[in-house]
Amino acid sequence: MLTRRAAIVGFPALLAAPNRIRREVFIASPGSGTAVMAEAYYTHSRGGAMLSIEHRLSRSDTVDVARYRTSTDYGRTWSKPEERSTGQRRAGGMWRRHPRACFADPHTGRFLEFSVEGILPSDDPLEGMRQWNIFYSVDGRAPEQLIHEGAEYDAAHPLPGVYTGRNCVMLGDVASLPIALPDGTILLPAIQTPLGPDGKLYNPTGGYTYTDALVLHGKWRGDRLTWRAAEPVRGDPARSTRGMDEPTLARLNDGRILMLLRGSNSGRPSLPGYRWFSLSSDGGWHWTEPQPWTYTSGEPFYSPSACSQLLRHSNGKLYWIGHISPVNPRGNSPRYPIMLGEVDEKSGFLRKESLVLVDDRKPGEDAILMIYPPFAREDRETHEIAIHMSRVFAFPSGWQGDALLCRVGV
Repeated sequence: MLTRRAAIVGFPALLAAPNRIRREVFIASPGSGTAVMAEAYYTHSRGGAMLSIEHRLSRSDTVDVARYRTSTDYGRTWSKPEERSTGQRRAGGMWRRHPRACFADPHTGRFLEFSVEGILPSDDPLEGMRQWNIFYSVDGRAPEQLIHEGAEYDAAHPLPGVYTGRNCVMLGDVASLPIALPDGTILLPAIQTPLGPDGKLYNPTGGYTYTDALVLHGKWRGDRLTWRAAEPVRGDPARSTRGMDEPTLARLNDGRILMLLRGSNSGRPSLPGYRWFSLSSDGGWHWTEPQPWTYTSGEPFYSPSACSQLLRHSNGKLYWIGHISPVNPRGNSPRYPIMLGEVDEKSGFLRKESLVLVDDRKPGEDAILMIYPPFAREDRETHEIAIHMSRVFAFPSGWQGDALLCRVGV
């Protein structure tokens, strides 16, 4: 258990564990104008085979280049990087592909890699809100589009309420990881842009984007997956100006599924910026109305509009990795500090006394800093929580920042 108490500015009661945190540069930026985000996945349910995916970015919401490496020794050594296309001029615009979460299925041993793809007419990232679709590959096979089962669904109408060209379905970030249920079902946390009664994108607040959360249920039939969608999890636009975004899932000890969500107060900074939660008692088909996620005492805390992650550890505990702000955030900012804490299994809330400061803005660093995404996994050799994240500076003159790996002892 994490111990050692220290006073941290804005968080006098939080835990710090400098002797339990090891930091290293995982992949360095190639130079000014390019920021690097990267994460690593185990490719089998046991052993040290791994896949690393590097994302190079020079602007928001666009992966310029993706580079893939493999390891056979738990990440101590890596193969030479292999570049894969993430952008290509095609009829109708620029085809874009963004790598997302990977998943080693514990029931079948198969390895799934997910991505979002779409053709953006003028290569504006916002056009993706009408164009993105989810693709996945199984054990390295050619990617295929995720399409709901049933004769009425196809590439142009992949899910209930989703019509390519009018709205989209996507995976928000790499922290939106699938989970496996005891019966072998795979739950994939996704988001969709909703349509209004007029058939156009629904954006009641006029924010940058507006989304609903969505859980997709995958079932194996032989070596192929079939998919069905649960009802969307919708936010209240009077409380979160960009809806519900970038869900992360975990199964609690009593069988309920906990979903944590990104909200936003963008455009209405007087609103409190919270993390949100929803619960399902029927395996992820029906969900409670989202409410602010709090400490176990009921005390609320601030969190910016950013992804976070739930992680089940082999010690039986459930951890959360994400941002907590000492003051009310303004939309996405500030995306620091990064915290790690335990989730109480009975209530589903965060144990304040367990919190550990993983990383924060340093004295003299520009406030534009984003410590992001994060993506976490358990190191199979040391059982530390390995947190991949980047210290990104999105300067107008050019992005910069290295991909880091922080290991936290638990």
